[in-house]
Amino acid sequence: MSYIKNMRKYIGSETLFTVGCGVIIEEKDMILLQHRADGDNWCIPGGIMEIGETFEDAAKREVLEETGLTVSNLELFGLYSGEKCFAAYPNGDQVFSTQVIFYTKTYTGTLKAEDLESREHRFFKRDEIPPNLNPRQKYFILDWKKGAKTPVIS
Repeated sequence: MSYIKNMRKYIGSETLFTVGCGVIIEEKDMILLQHRADGDNWCIPGGIMEIGETFEDAAKREVLEETGLTVSNLELFGLYSGEKCFAAYPNGDQVFSTQVIFYTKTYTGTLKAEDLESREHRFFKRDEIPPNLNPRQKYFILDWKKGAKTPVIS
């Protein structure tokens, strides 16, 4: 059983503190985004850190699970916290998730077309970023778009 499912047995839908880890994958000045299957929005690959993982290990695991890509040479892009990190899900679950975001141009593997979590994966140019970004991730995607100096501490 996952950490989150286990904790939900004890706290129900109350706010759970988590750490999210994701990777901005760039190729030819384009960012890889995934179109989420659980909502009509775009985000970077990533997810929740499991007990005992490092930030980097969590980010690499999530990218591999969601995209089929193995990333390397990760650099810290930014640390995101504060009010924008609260979320309430349709089932009533609440979460406060600080975000550790990495950046890389180095990856191997074949990009998955879709999976259980994603409808599509696609690289976007800076001026083609879709408007329907995941509300919890739009901050670091837009920071990448404007070429923010890293690491971003927010």
